[in-house]
Amino acid sequence: MSPPLLKLGAVLSTMAMISNWMSQTLPSLVGLNTTRLSTSDTLTQISPKEGWQVYSSAQDPDGRCICTVVAPEQNLCSRDAKSRQLRQLLEKVQNMSQSIEVLNLRTQRDFQYVLKMETQMKGLKAKFRQIEDDRKTLMTKHFQDLKEKMDELLPLIPVLEQYKTDAKLITQFKEEIRNLSAVLTGIQEEIGAYDYEELHQRVLSLDTRLRDCMKKLTCGKLMKITGPVTVKTSGTRFGAWMTDPLASKKNNRVWYMDSYTNNKIVREYKSITDFVSGAESRTYNLPFKWAGTNHVVYNGSLYFNKYQSNIIIKYSFDTGRVLAQRSLEYAGFHNVYPYTWGGFSDIDLMADEIGLWAIYATNQNAGNIVISQLNQDTLEVMKSWSTGYPKRSAGESFMICGTLYVTNSHLTGAKVYYSYSTKTSTYEYTDIPFHNQYFHISMLDYNARDRALYAWNNGHQVLFNVTLFHIIKTEDDT
Repeated sequence: MSPPLLKLGAVLSTMAMISNWMSQTLPSLVGLNTTRLSTSDTLTQISPKEGWQVYSSAQDPDGRCICTVVAPEQNLCSRDAKSRQLRQLLEKVQNMSQSIEVLNLRTQRDFQYVLKMETQMKGLKAKFRQIEDDRKTLMTKHFQDLKEKMDELLPLIPVLEQYKTDAKLITQFKEEIRNLSAVLTGIQEEIGAYDYEELHQRVLSLDTRLRDCMKKLTCGKLMKITGPVTVKTSGTRFGAWMTDPLASKKNNRVWYMDSYTNNKIVREYKSITDFVSGAESRTYNLPFKWAGTNHVVYNGSLYFNKYQSNIIIKYSFDTGRVLAQRSLEYAGFHNVYPYTWGGFSDIDLMADEIGLWAIYATNQNAGNIVISQLNQDTLEVMKSWSTGYPKRSAGESFMICGTLYVTNSHLTGAKVYYSYSTKTSTYEYTDIPFHNQYFHISMLDYNARDRALYAWNNGHQVLFNVTLFHIIKTEDDT
């Protein structure tokens, strides 16, 4: 084959390879992972079940803070491979698009040459016809030579016609790849929006907005108790476990005090995970035995009732020393006014968003519950409220935002039955049930940082979630 034919053959071979690749690959790319494109080249939108929807913190018409996240129902891990595959395919298509762009430039250049050559060949053919008609005037030899050259060029005419057709096909392929590249870019943007790094940033942003929302919340009223979640099963039927509501975000230490009497050992764990696995970080041998299970850790110190007395002890975990102790005047002790389950639960120490509290009963108040707010440093009673609810009829109690909530039993069927607000000095009867999963509760305390109830449920350490009705702070509030 002559050089012109070799050149055209190479170009046609390249175009044939491209045509074959396009015919096999384009349908699979367009239908990647069952992503379908309509005839108008628009993308099928990702449904809410597949994607994250994040709504900003807001205030509804009733003045409540709304912070909403709609999470995907499916596992995002399965989308990561799809996202990578799309990126790789998009890169391949872009590379192929660049190659076709180069080939297209060469084709356009050669195409102009072909058009010129075609015109010349048609003119040459016409001349030969003229010469053939007047061949008698030419020498037979020269005519034969020209005719042979013409015969060599004649096969190029259909080749040139095919070349023109293939040049149009390359232009069409170029346009199709450009469209496909735009489609894949759209798919990547739709799916790539949920890559883990970006998702992590969105979660952090959401967490900031949620915390900003929480800062606007004042104390709330208890509306519902859900759960429990069983964290661990250990110890005797009676005991206490707790975290510090004033601890920093990174400080998640857990303290564990088994039994309601005849014990002085407090076990410490660095985290809930260590608590579940039983990996103790430290133990403390208190200077006195405790009474009951109603202790509290507050701002790095343990507050507990000294055995066989109405004395409250403040013990520092940092120094291992007693920082303060004070008698709670007139408070009954040693099963004089316990909760319904007994266990020397006469004096219940607790903390909430407002501060440190003691719940007990006195003869002066006819055995009914007395609420006292304590100074956390000196243990001095700052103010007291006398209620009309008998201490011996209460299963357990806890404080949330200065309101005491009392359960009517420690057994199955228990519910929050009574509440007393120290802000208004008023009470009301309530009906807030909760699931006493293990039938016997000997400790129930609210943690303001976790916004959860810690409970000791018949040798099981469990958590209850609480739902509070909040009021939004405004700039006009003092």
